[in-house]
Amino acid sequence: MQILVVEDEKRLAEGLAQILSEQKYMVDIAFDGRDGLDYGLSGIYDMIILDIMLPKMNGYEVAAQLRKEKIATPILMLTAKDQIADKVKGLDAGADDYMTKPFAPEELLARVRALTRRQGEVVIDEITFNDLTLNLSTCDLSCDAKSVHLNFKEFEIMKILMQNPQVVTTKEDLIVKVWGYDSNAVDNNVEVYISFLRKKLDFISSRVEISSLRKIGYRLEVKDNA
Repeated sequence: MQILVVEDEKRLAEGLAQILSEQKYMVDIAFDGRDGLDYGLSGIYDMIILDIMLPKMNGYEVAAQLRKEKIATPILMLTAKDQIADKVKGLDAGADDYMTKPFAPEELLARVRALTRRQGEVVIDEITFNDLTLNLSTCDLSCDAKSVHLNFKEFEIMKILMQNPQVVTTKEDLIVKVWGYDSNAVDNNVEVYISFLRKKLDFISSRVEISSLRKIGYRLEVKDNA
């Protein structure tokens, strides 16, 4: 899951990122409203934590513009203000929840879980494709009786591929979704992890393989039976 933190206080932003990263969330940080809006408009985030008092654009303006552009990403508005009028203004601008500084890490994480939990959504514990099963809780990839554990980046890449097995996923998409919007990762980073995943697919004797489409990207295919 990928979260964007838009906060101009550097120490607080990095503290938020650390709390979230320890819970295995992928985190990007923007230190002003304009950058926060640009990041948010990418549509790659599962949630945005948005401060109100920001340089260049305030949080109200960022939230309103995201909603105007049909970005439905849940927004948790974060501020030192505790007035009812400020909360109402934030919610009216498009925020989904509001938290006042200072706060306990446990409260932050509880609100993150609540906002990313879609009402009426069925909780899925695993994804399957052909003979392959990816357990979303344990990060284990299995085929019949054989299984192998995936590290974080392997898991994220395989999850993306298995969620859209017939769709070609570009290296650029994988870099943004797995390493982050502001990452220094390059194509070679993706190629290394694809190589790791191919070895693990061979290890569990799956008929599924990761196919490369030259200069385009990757998708899953099923080997022909011998």
